Amino acid sequence: MKYPNIIAIDGPAASGKTTIANQLAEKWGYLFFDTGVMYRAVTWLALHKNILTKDEALVTDLADRIKIDVAPPSKDDGREYDVIADGIDVTWKIRKNKVDSQVSRVSAYPGVRKALTKQQRRIGLVGKVIMVGRDIGTVVLPEADLKIYLDASVEERANRRYKQRVDRGEDVELRKVLKKLKKRDNIDSTREVAPLRAAEDAVLINTDDLSIAEVVSKIENIALSMMKE
Repeated sequence: MKYPNIIAIDGPAASGKTTIANQLAEKWGYLFFDTGVMYRAVTWLALHKNILTKDEALVTDLADRIKIDVAPPSKDDGREYDVIADGIDVTWKIRKNKVDSQVSRVSAYPGVRKALTKQQRRIGLVGKVIMVGRDIGTVVLPEADLKIYLDASVEERANRRYKQRVDRGEDVELRKVLKKLKKRDNIDSTREVAPLRAAEDAVLINTDDLSIAEVVSKIENIALSMMKE
């Protein structure tokens, strides 16, 4: 079965992008690439090196020099892929609260986005890829054959993020998760460079009342119908 060659899936945090794209990639034999891990890796490495994330120049310089690798999972601990930053396995480190609270600031820096967008386009233009992020369809790969924008209420997304962390054994409070998601939504959607928004030709899917399987099936049907046109 032939599917669109380049697929972009955008949306806010915890809208289901990563899980759904990963399942589609496995079914179709495509590369799954979550671009958000690059911004998280830069953020984590800055914190690790005691670089203040408010220092745009130093963080941008770090983004220009950092080597980030994304590979199939090497451990059976719930990870969907390995994320290696300068030789360090940061797969779970980049999901910590400290990174959550700083990544939107880092990802808003024009120099950081420019540095990472180049790497993302190089990977995406090879084809047979499902790329996930917040500006894939609008900035990184505007030429994508199929663009999907996944969304859900902030309350539903907070519940999902809360459950993920509880399942990993973290001590978290739902109200704090909700507060952080609201703050991140505001930063991501109002930043000057590549703000979070749906591409004009994207297909919008609200996942509030849909299971993962239902969303996967919906996207498959969209892809198949598009290829028949």
